[in-house]
Amino acid sequence: MDISLTEEQEAIRDGVRKICNQFDDEYWSRLDQEKTFPFEFHKAMADAGWLGITMPEELGGANLGVTEAAIMMHEVSASAGGYSAASTIHLNIFGPHAVVVHGTSEQKERMLKPLIAGTDRACFGVTEPDAGLDTTSIKTFATKVDGGYRVTGRKIWTSSGQVANKILLLTRTTPKDQCKKPTDGMTLFYTDLDKSQIEVRRIPKMGRNAVDSNATFIDDYFVPEEDRIGEEGKGFHYILHSLNPERILVGIEAVGLGRGALARAAQYARDRKVFGRIIGQNQGIQHPLAENWTYLESGYWMLMRAANLYDQGKSCGAEANAGKFLGGRAAFKACTQAVMTHGGMGYSTEYQVERLFRESILLRIAPITEQLILSFIAEKVLDLPKSY
Repeated sequence: MDISLTEEQEAIRDGVRKICNQFDDEYWSRLDQEKTFPFEFHKAMADAGWLGITMPEELGGANLGVTEAAIMMHEVSASAGGYSAASTIHLNIFGPHAVVVHGTSEQKERMLKPLIAGTDRACFGVTEPDAGLDTTSIKTFATKVDGGYRVTGRKIWTSSGQVANKILLLTRTTPKDQCKKPTDGMTLFYTDLDKSQIEVRRIPKMGRNAVDSNATFIDDYFVPEEDRIGEEGKGFHYILHSLNPERILVGIEAVGLGRGALARAAQYARDRKVFGRIIGQNQGIQHPLAENWTYLESGYWMLMRAANLYDQGKSCGAEANAGKFLGGRAAFKACTQAVMTHGGMGYSTEYQVERLFRESILLRIAPITEQLILSFIAEKVLDLPKSY
């Protein structure tokens, strides 16, 4: 079993790293403090063609697999930008997958080309304040009218909504209590995010402040028929196609974030001298950092295995979920230890690790909690009764 990268995959890694290295600590710290979207980084990645890595070639994409996307996103999050850099672009990788699979030729041309070129920016309108991870309980409703639908509802944690001009929007078109199965009766749209009619209210938050998160309020908003993806009532089934890639990519972004923090901690431990000796000579410093490396490494290869299985068309739900769990835990531990290794200076903004630490907790929470991952593995792998 060969688990080394191919020459093409190494070229992807090196090419992405070269672009990321153009955006240093000062750039990302400033954007985090000013709460400003990384427009320059987004454009650089678009201009180099990376935003279409998994998209069809005829639309300007590279038509590569989730494995290659994972390699790319790992490099992005391991760079100075951390998870903010990854969040700038990762919706492009998994978000539009429903359009790729279920969209018409006209929709793919109209919707995906501008995303790949970087002239459009999209956000994800799925999560709702009352439903949370129970997606079948969303209440945003699309009522059929002449020429399209009238949509009313509320979404939350809509990332990049302040700068997006498009939204991938999941709605109900049939009330849940009128459906044979709770997953039925949901319809997916990819449409304009017209802020003159939709309120997008920024949520103040702990970290990843260069990429905004929002509460989104929709009231009797018209969505044309041609912006519906696939059949009415099948929307939940369409977004399932993107769930395992999302787990894989978020998980490997977490690993990248943790590896970036670990590299900073190890460098500081090599340079810092206290009581006449380099602190990295002390096992009390060495051992936690070495332990961080082992956990990050195990998460990385679990996620690469999941990506490889997905690209072969094989079942990868357990591996994708386990990888996301491992990556999130390992990133949080590595970022925490990076702060501790720096001591008092870890609490300052100068050494950057506090910024990475603030981002790392998010990767244990979103887009799925650790508890639901463990419930999934208990049920699907260990054949235990469903617990929720």
